[in-house]
Amino acid sequence: MSPDRIEALREEIVRYSRRLHAQNWVANHDGNLSARLSQTHLLCTPTAVSKGDVEPGWLIVVDGENQVVEGTRRAFSELQLHRAAYAAREDITVVIHAHPPTATGFAVAGVPLPHPIMAEPVVSLGPEVPMVPWFLPGSPALTDAIGSALGRADVVLLERHGVLAVGGSFEQAFFRMELVEHLARIGLVAQQLGQARPLTGPEVETLSQKGRPSSAPARAAQSSESVEASSVPTAAPRGQVGRLVEDALKRYQ
Repeated sequence: MSPDRIEALREEIVRYSRRLHAQNWVANHDGNLSARLSQTHLLCTPTAVSKGDVEPGWLIVVDGENQVVEGTRRAFSELQLHRAAYAAREDITVVIHAHPPTATGFAVAGVPLPHPIMAEPVVSLGPEVPMVPWFLPGSPALTDAIGSALGRADVVLLERHGVLAVGGSFEQAFFRMELVEHLARIGLVAQQLGQARPLTGPEVETLSQKGRPSSAPARAAQSSESVEASSVPTAAPRGQVGRLVEDALKRYQ
C-alpha cells in the first residue's frame, strides 16, 4: 500500500472517529476503527481516547501479533473483533465498532433487529442483519461467530455489546452502521405501535436479486510478501525512538 493511501486512511479514521462521537454512538473511550494495510498490519485508533478528540498523530499501526510498531500509544483490547472480520473476507478494507444506542439496545436485550420490514434496507444491507452470540472476549468461538455472520452480512449486532460494520471504505462502513441504527429506531417505534410487519418471502427475494452492494472501493489482493517494506512499518530500534517521536511531533504540530 502506497504512503499516499496510508495517509488518506489516517485522515479518514480521524474524520469518522469524530463522526461516531458527534452521532452519540460512542461515549468515554468506546468504539474503535481500523484499516487493513497488509495481510498482517492494521492502522488503528488507540485505546483510552475519546473518539471526538482523535488526532492523526495518535493513530497506531499493529503487526500480526497486535504489537504496536508505529505510534506512541497502546493498542485497544477489542482487536479480536477486527481480526475476525479481516480473516473472514478478503474484500474488507476497514472495520468500525461502536455502540449506536438503539441498535445496541436490541443487542443488549438479545432481541433480533426487526428486519426485513422495509425495502431500502434490504437493497442496501441484504436480507439479514445477524446477531453474533455473546462470548467472553478472547474466546475462539467469538472469532468463529463473527466470521460466520459476516459471510451473510456487512453489519452485525454483537449480543450484549454493540455493532460491527465493515466495508471497502470508512464511508461505506459508516453508512451501513447508520442505516442499521435508523432501522432499529423505526423498528422500535413500530413495535411500540403494535408490530413491525415483515416483508414477505417473495418480496425479500425480489429485492435481494442483485445481492448486497460489494465493498467499494475494491481492495487489491495482496500477499504479505508483496507489500513493500517501506509501506508497512516495523518496530524501530530503541535508538531511533526519540527521533521518530520528534519527527511525529513536527509533522502534527
